[in-house]
Amino acid sequence: MSEQSEQKVYRGRAGRAHRLSNSRPQGVYKSIDVKPATALIGGYVSGVDLTQPLAPQQVDDLSHALAEHNVLFFREQPELTPRQQVDFSQNFGALHIHPAAPHYAGHPEVIVIHTHKDSQVNNGGGWHTDVSCDEEPPLGTVLQLHTLPNTGGDTLFANMYAAFEALSDFMKDFLRGCTAMHESEHVYRGRYSDRGVDDAGKSFPSAVHPVVRTHPVSRREALYVNRGFTTKIVDMEALESDALLKFLFTHLEQPQFQVRFQWEPNSIAFWDNRCTQHLALWDYWPEERKGHRVTIKGERPIHRVN
Repeated sequence: MSEQSEQKVYRGRAGRAHRLSNSRPQGVYKSIDVKPATALIGGYVSGVDLTQPLAPQQVDDLSHALAEHNVLFFREQPELTPRQQVDFSQNFGALHIHPAAPHYAGHPEVIVIHTHKDSQVNNGGGWHTDVSCDEEPPLGTVLQLHTLPNTGGDTLFANMYAAFEALSDFMKDFLRGCTAMHESEHVYRGRYSDRGVDDAGKSFPSAVHPVVRTHPVSRREALYVNRGFTTKIVDMEALESDALLKFLFTHLEQPQFQVRFQWEPNSIAFWDNRCTQHLALWDYWPEERKGHRVTIKGERPIHRVN
């Protein structure tokens, strides 16, 4: 089957199948409008109210737009209740429960993002892909911010398709045969103690994933290592692994692969963790930044020869 006829099925919360066909022309949507944020990554979506149930065509269009643009931005949205944010996210798959972060009362799927003058750490500080330490890392993440500082607090997103494609053919071939360890003990242990989380005796996930993964919808190859969770290239000596990871982290974090999103009250970002990394800037201390995040379950990363 050619790449142009490849299809992927997503099952939403109602169990219906959403079939995504790559034969559809890029940038063509029937129920939404999408304006590219840059030539390489990001799309501003209009024509949809995320507090309302989505029609099947809207789910299909948004799924295509996510695969095409890596991250979708929604402006001028009402403040979603936790239930509404859960309902929207479930259109794209079952929801992920974070292994460490505190959640909104009564909604274990909803993570409370909150950084203020007394915070020990910044949520999302440092380049990473959400919870890549899981055996089946998340498909995507939906974040709405309700409280913002007067200035600052932007989020950077980077395109991992483009980062891979910019490498030499020799390096691409080499990396296709590599796997890497993703660990979270060093990330999560004690991270949320200032918010009342006692993780004594708790174990945190780790997993081995391919360094290059094939996106299940686009069939494009993307780098899948990140500074937050990736600790070692499997089957390499420590010095070799450290040198290669240092090179890859420096490479994929270059500005030419990025878009910078300036938040407004109740803006929403919906990003694809399978081909995107992000970094939340903490340049607003001692001001406050707060919102809710919901993450959608994904599949085990694989590298497939198309």
